[in-house]
Order: sequence, then structure tokens, then C-alpha cells
Amino acid sequence: MTTSPTGLPPQKAKPSRALQFAVAGSVILMIAAGAMFYFASQAAQKKRVANSGNETVVTIHARNCEPNAITVPAGKNAFRIVNASDRAVEWEILDGVLVVEERENIVPGLSQIINANLQPGDYAITCGLLSNPRGTLHVTATAESDAAAKARPSMVAFIGPLSEYRVYLSTQSSALIRAVNDLQQAIESGDLAQAQQAYAPARAAYQRIAPAAQRLAELDNAINARADYFEKREQDPGFSGFHRIEFGLFSQKSVEGLTPVVQKLQSDIATLKQQLLAQSIAPEQLASMIVRTMRSLAEIRSNGEEERYSHIDVTGFAANLEGTRKVIELLRPLLAKTSGDVLKKIDSATTGLDDQLLMLKTDSGFKPYDQVSAEQRKQIADKAKALADALDGIDPALGLSGL
Repeated sequence: MTTSPTGLPPQKAKPSRALQFAVAGSVILMIAAGAMFYFASQAAQKKRVANSGNETVVTIHARNCEPNAITVPAGKNAFRIVNASDRAVEWEILDGVLVVEERENIVPGLSQIINANLQPGDYAITCGLLSNPRGTLHVTATAESDAAAKARPSMVAFIGPLSEYRVYLSTQSSALIRAVNDLQQAIESGDLAQAQQAYAPARAAYQRIAPAAQRLAELDNAINARADYFEKREQDPGFSGFHRIEFGLFSQKSVEGLTPVVQKLQSDIATLKQQLLAQSIAPEQLASMIVRTMRSLAEIRSNGEEERYSHIDVTGFAANLEGTRKVIELLRPLLAKTSGDVLKKIDSATTGLDDQLLMLKTDSGFKPYDQVSAEQRKQIADKAKALADALDGIDPALGLSGL
């Protein structure tokens, strides 16, 4: 051991007073920064609640939601959906068979917010896996909701657009039936290559009417649900529809076992057409349907969630945009009279997304999505979000925002 001239062990040098002050100052700064972050978070939370209405927290567990029975006042409400299960889930508000609002692909351990402008009545809520029991949502009337009902604008101006959209759904549903029939014939003949080729046109036909079709919860689950929402995923006996066929054709590279699946799909598609023509669509739902589709594209499907086995995602995006444009064109005369600025923003945003998708166009269709760069995916998401934001201006411009 080294000793000092006094024969004693050397003493450790004390830190200088300047260093002590520096350390103390750093600690104070860290505490202050933490406090600022906390208060900023609280302020943001209060602002979000003020802007979105009352926030209700719903926690999704493996087998149920907590709470499973909810009561809120009519009007703008925010629901924070916390995923406490071990897999990505979705949460929906259902009015009978119709989807009012939904959020897909909520990641385990995280939460997402659903904003909903709810009218008085009783609704159902889904709780993660499709096999889980549903909850209830009771919406009570308020003075504001009663006043909004009395102030409802004349529906005469919307008769034409709604009738024309009904015709569009009929013709596109017929095209979907034909496309699925081609897919069915290829599968039943055992021709894998032909079945793979027939899959994309069938999916595109569905995506053109997806904004309306996805309002029909049970049918959309049978036709369009991904494996994530079934307990045993791809191996679950309830997993059917397009994505079960996609899994077989592009992941397993086989048509084995797909004949009963595609036969059921064809039956479900025929029922879908009947239901689309039987269900009435309110004027304010035209815009909300296409807004929901564009937000889903921006926030979830732009990551490649939808067509994970075939990678034909861009084909679906382009079909979604085609269906969205149809609604825009139907409402264009009304918007031109009331709000040219809103229409200009919508047209600009529509062109922006269209141009972004056209950059991925090939001689045979669109570039496979697993070959699309992260930056290109981000651009698609940004353009879809911009279009959704622009479309959000339709209902206020037409006097429908309070309904």
C-alpha cells in the first residue's frame, strides 16, 4: 500500500466546490425537466380531453374488456383503449350490425384513442378477439343532442348523391361477385398460378366498396378479418375469407383445403351485396366512411398489415382511393355551392395520394409492398392522412357536423 510522507494512507481528494455545484445543478435541472415534462403531459392530456370530449378508459384483457358496460353522454366522446393482452387487437362501437367507430391493430402494452360523435341510444362494443363476449355502450341524450336533432338540415339535397352511391355499390358488388367467381374456379381446378393471379382483382373489387362494407361488422369479419383477431391465428378454424385464401395461396403456396373457404366467401359476398342495398346510409355517414378508410390506410395498413402474404397492398390502396373519389364526386355539386375552399383542399390531397401511388405503378400492376421502401411507405401514410384531414371538412361544410 502506498503511504504518504506521514506514514498514513493517502486521503482521497475531495471534489472541488465548482464540481459539487455542477453536480447539484445537474440534479436540479433533471428534476426541473422531469417536472416540466409532467406538467406538459398533464396540460396535453387536459387539452386532448377538452378537444375530444370526455375520455373513457377501456382496458382490453385476453378474454374481456374492463369496463364491459359503459354510459356516456351524447356528443363528442373520446375512448382511450388500453391493450393489456399479449397480442394486437381491435375495438369497435357497433350500432346493430353496423360499425360506428373502430380502431384496429392496437399494439400490446400501448393505447390508442377513438373519437366518436355519438347519438343517443344503445350500442355494442367488441373486446379484442372476435370470440370474446361483447360489451354495452349506453349513450344518454343531452340538451345539445336534442337541439342538433331539431336543427337537422333538409335531406332533399342528398337524395341524388345517396341514390347514385347505392347504384355504385350495386354495380361494384356485382363486379366483386364475378371476380370471386374467377378466384373460385381457379382454386377448384387446382391451378395455383391462376388462383394467385385472380386474387388481386378480387381484392381490388372489395376495396372499392370497403368503406360501406366495413360498416357491416359480422360480414366484414367473415370476409376480411386478419388472422390476428383469432385465438389460434392462421390455424384457427374461424379464420376464413380473403386472408385465409391469401395465406394458402402465397404463404403455403397451395390450393389444398381452400375450396370450402372460397365457396363460403362467395356466399358471404352475395349476402354482402344484399345487405349493402338493404341498409340505408345517412348523409353524414358518406364522408365518415371514407375518412375512416383513409385513416386506417395512414395509421395501420401503410405498414403492410393488410396483405402480408401476397404483398399486393398498393393495389388495395388504389382501389380505396377509387371508392373515395366516387363519394367526392357525388358530393362535389353540394360542396361547390357551400365551400369551394374545402373542395379545393380535398382535390389537392386526392391528387397527392394518387401521384404517390402512381410512382409505384408497373406494367403488371403495382410494385409488391415488400419492395416498397420505408420512406415511400411514410409518404403514402402522410398523403392518406392529409386526405383524411381534408375529408373531415365535408360534414361541417354541408351542415352535418352536429349530427
